Amino acid sequence: MNSIRRYIILFFYVLPVMAIAQLKVPELWGHRVHDDAHILSQSTIDQLEQQLKVFEDSTTNQIAILTIPSLEGEILEEFAIKVAHDAWKLGQKDKDNGVLLLIAVNDHKMRIEVGQGLEGPLPDVICNRIIRNEMAPAFRRGDFDGGVQAAVNGITKAIAGEYKSDGDTGSGTELSGKDKLFTGVFIFLILGVFTYIAAFTQGCAGWGLYAFLIPFYAVFPWIAIGVTAATALFFIYLIGMPVLKVILARTPWGKEMMKNMASKSSGKGGGWSSGSGWYGGGWGGGGGSSWGGGGGFSGGGGSFGGGGSSGSW
Repeated sequence: MNSIRRYIILFFYVLPVMAIAQLKVPELWGHRVHDDAHILSQSTIDQLEQQLKVFEDSTTNQIAILTIPSLEGEILEEFAIKVAHDAWKLGQKDKDNGVLLLIAVNDHKMRIEVGQGLEGPLPDVICNRIIRNEMAPAFRRGDFDGGVQAAVNGITKAIAGEYKSDGDTGSGTELSGKDKLFTGVFIFLILGVFTYIAAFTQGCAGWGLYAFLIPFYAVFPWIAIGVTAATALFFIYLIGMPVLKVILARTPWGKEMMKNMASKSSGKGGGWSSGSGWYGGGWGGGGGSSWGGGGGFSGGGGSFGGGGSSGSW
């Protein structure tokens, strides 16, 4: 009974916290440059708006820039997808040719999020070089105007097949294949253990643990397997787990396993409690852009699959 109570308390504690900690995406408002962190000069904003408009008119490729003060606890890559794919829908629907340049100033993080149609000319490795060689050095000097301008020039040149990077030095934040493998094994080992327990635990405790794992399935797998595969895995868990629990409860083998799990749980007097101090803040940006011309910009319904690269300075 105590374990059931703990699961229920944790369930109702975690989900509201997760809901509160949602960083709001600003409205597009017809602008390509959203400087909500106020790091760019007005002349740079005007120049970038004009440059990106001309680039879109000549190629149909859409590039947008968003600077924010802080991620407020959000995951950089996840928030970039939320902006580029879910909210702004950058790129043409039939071409998926959108790009988002996201900068979180107080976190010292940036990301180039690339639409699926541009992952060929603008692969992860090129995005990483642009971040590492063009943006990061300028940002360390406090030259945000120069860093953003260099990034936009690098992105447009890369799409045209003309990007050349001098001195490919330094280390990026992209995980190597070995790191991704190790991280993936660790993540799925932990998730697997708790998923097994949730599957064979009867009653409210089992269903509570199932609900508790939902946000973890929504966030962590993308680190190892990418956004597309992680999204598929999330829905498999979300829909498949309840079906599996119902089936197990109706089969002799499943009933026996659940009985064994119950006897093991009752034989242990230990327990656990959560003293997490998570908190989330809301960010209501969207009014930081200060551009006065070329309005009417809007996304065309493009798709993003997690391509691009992240970095820091």
